Amino acid sequence: MAIIGIIGGSGLYNPEIFSNPRGEEVTTLYGEPSSVLKRGTVGANEVVIIARHGREHTIPPSQVNYRANIAALKSIGCSHIIVSTAVGSLREEIKRGDLVIIDQFIDFTKQRKMTFHESFEPHKPLHCPMADPYDSGLRKILIDECKSLGYPFHERGTVVTIEGPRFSTRAESHMFRTLGADIINMSVATETVLANEMGIPYAAVAMSTDYDSWRSDEEPVSWEAVLKVFNENAAKVTTLLKNVIPKIN
Repeated sequence: MAIIGIIGGSGLYNPEIFSNPRGEEVTTLYGEPSSVLKRGTVGANEVVIIARHGREHTIPPSQVNYRANIAALKSIGCSHIIVSTAVGSLREEIKRGDLVIIDQFIDFTKQRKMTFHESFEPHKPLHCPMADPYDSGLRKILIDECKSLGYPFHERGTVVTIEGPRFSTRAESHMFRTLGADIINMSVATETVLANEMGIPYAAVAMSTDYDSWRSDEEPVSWEAVLKVFNENAAKVTTLLKNVIPKIN
């Protein structure tokens, strides 16, 4: 039986997605995770959920204890991690409500603890490979299930992660498009690096909720607009995860 870690927003912090739900408090060497862990089962696999921004979304993206979240999942034996994230679209073809199975990231964060390696042993530096940071096996399962469900989705996409909590200026949004980013958020690059350092296969499902700030023919992104689209489409992500978790081993 695999133990699958899920990190998501308040829309996924819902014990109804699995059987036999129970809470578990975990403390790590890096402090406490963002929320009490919720544990249960989906099919033959155990599931552990962390609410990235806390149960009531009180933790700004720049203040999330990403190291504690990943370390907590590692400490209880998680063999895989799948995360959900709301993103802004930087491409016309990625529409509101579309899902994106991320395959690359660009990191534009500035002040986070991005590594577990705060020092090296003498002559033993640790530099984690990051050429292909998202697990190909998990991505294939997610892609195949999106096809089966008939969801509008994109098999790959490069996410640029910014510090937040502010949104981009128009100039920044255009810059990110020029750099090759397809979507933008405030969380995933940090988690991706830490999961890879811990050796845990990691995949991310992004939901496009807006067009950031690059389009001049509509209002720039606001939190209210993001939340509206997210709430209208959250069931897609929940269904996707419930279907893929039993297929992971």
